[in-house]
Amino acid sequence: MSRAETVPVSEAVASAARRPSPLWTLGLLRSELVTTLRRGRTLALLGVLAAVPVLVGIVVKIQTRGGGTADHSGQGPAFMTQITNNGLFLVFTALAATLPVFLPMAVGVVAGDAIAGEAGTGTLRYLLVAPAGRTRLLLTKYTTVMAFCLLATLVVACSALIVGALLFPLGDLTTISGTRISFTDGLGRALLIALVVAASLVGMAALGLFVSTLTNSGIAAMATTVGILITVQILDQIPQLHAVGPYLFSHYWLSFADLVRDPVYWDDLVKNLDLQALYAAVFGSAAWARFTTKDISA
Repeated sequence: MSRAETVPVSEAVASAARRPSPLWTLGLLRSELVTTLRRGRTLALLGVLAAVPVLVGIVVKIQTRGGGTADHSGQGPAFMTQITNNGLFLVFTALAATLPVFLPMAVGVVAGDAIAGEAGTGTLRYLLVAPAGRTRLLLTKYTTVMAFCLLATLVVACSALIVGALLFPLGDLTTISGTRISFTDGLGRALLIALVVAASLVGMAALGLFVSTLTNSGIAAMATTVGILITVQILDQIPQLHAVGPYLFSHYWLSFADLVRDPVYWDDLVKNLDLQALYAAVFGSAAWARFTTKDISA
């Protein structure tokens, strides 16, 4: 075999050696998940989220001590008045209480720190020295943030279910429509609601990841992401901007309440998921375009 024939073969072997295997990719994802979940900041966020259902349950229990019922006069999170009849409603109430602020804020902190935090500490360039590639690393970061969305939502739901079972009776569930369903069916709907709430944060996660690619400061990225969240929430409450509301990523967040109807109303649920997919596509693409051209030599 001539030297001219051996060169392409050698180049092909070297290229194959540099190409990361699927097992290496899974190892990178596992490393990212472990690193994120071990951070004190992440554990503190999960602790705060787990404490919200405990506080809500204790307050409702104190107010209804002596066999009375909580009178909120239409105020407070949805399902609040139903908690004393069925502890499973604490799951719905806790998710309704945390979704507008606490859950997206926690996701914004994790997403904003995903790239900017690595760049700020100087570890981003070392991650890219490994055979990951920028696209693969960005996808790994986004997958990690989405995993945190699911974990954070399940933490709230599980905490609320445990507290609800300890403080209030459990049994058949009365839906918003007035019909009764079995406890098993209600538990299944609670799980489905948790999944929908987690999916509702996908757009926020993509937005936070995009912001994270714009700066080398993790604190700046987290503050900007949380600031955008607050701004969007304010804009959605202004009557004069009602025409813009359906295009804001938070507009349909509380549509998960339609899952407690019988039959389930799917219109707003589908609109919510479609809107989250659109935000994920737009800001995910923007994050990829920015990250693949980002100068990390500094």
